[in-house]
Amino acid sequence: MSDADLNKERLELALEAAGLDLWENNLLTGEVTRKASKTFEELGFTEEEIVADVQGIYGLFHPDDLPRVQKAVEDHLSGRTAQYRCEFRLRSKQGEWIWFANYGRIMDGRSASPGQRLIGVTFNIDDRKRQEDEIAQINRQLVEQNALLQQLNTTLRLLAANDSLTGLSNRRTLMELGESECRRAERFGHPLSVMVVDIDLFKNVNDVWGHLAGDRVICAVADACAARTRAGIDTVARFGGEEFVLVLPETDRASALHLAESLRHVVASQSVVVNDEGATTSVTVSIGVATLVWGMGLTFEQLVNKADKALYQAKETGRNNVQCCADVWFRTERVK
Repeated sequence: MSDADLNKERLELALEAAGLDLWENNLLTGEVTRKASKTFEELGFTEEEIVADVQGIYGLFHPDDLPRVQKAVEDHLSGRTAQYRCEFRLRSKQGEWIWFANYGRIMDGRSASPGQRLIGVTFNIDDRKRQEDEIAQINRQLVEQNALLQQLNTTLRLLAANDSLTGLSNRRTLMELGESECRRAERFGHPLSVMVVDIDLFKNVNDVWGHLAGDRVICAVADACAARTRAGIDTVARFGGEEFVLVLPETDRASALHLAESLRHVVASQSVVVNDEGATTSVTVSIGVATLVWGMGLTFEQLVNKADKALYQAKETGRNNVQCCADVWFRTERVK
């Protein structure tokens, strides 16, 4: 056996072991001088069906991949790249798309004149691509699931912190935020006012119009309270049933009373649609106000109780009015 034959056998063995299919194209004539026979056999084509020219081979490429393949070839032929590399899908005889990769180089005449032979290898990467697609799909699903989980967590936090009917803070959130504001007011010697708002004769609304109408009235009063407070500063909460509490940092008694009167007037003047037929009703509110000024020792719960007592005074004096508990004063030495 000659050295040429021996080297050929060695090359064939190496290519087979590596899963590589050698091919060669004549760049001057466009002729495929060595066909990627194993590749086409893998695609289900017989020897007679194997395409023998470059343009015919291009007809087997996936339409989305063909421009990328042609550009990779052109970049190498023009000298922009040192070798030709590309990944693409080929159509099998059964119509399936299978992933392959090419690696090739111009082998002769490169430095002095345009090369004549483009030699390369083709190898199957379908399993790798499918695994990559599966991993990418899993990652996409994980991203979607994480986004959904974050959305659900946000919803759960809102449900835990807010009243489901009105969207206002619930009682638990109110007590936590209120206690924090109470400590801050005492620490810095700033005023803090609390308003307790109650819908007058609310039972009559439920008795006459039904509980769904009552819910609409509660929401209307809740909206009126929220519209007259400072976003990010004040806290408006549904305290229970038809009762609301407003926490007003940096608000003295005069300012709190002014706000309470404004709120009382707005509620009394609005009409609430209570059913789908367009029937309306109106309600009034009674409001109790308490203001904590620089001092010590009063908890938020105690401050709310002060405002609640003022509310009962408003109820006892005919409803639809505002009453205020005297400012709560303590020792004259600021607590550090």
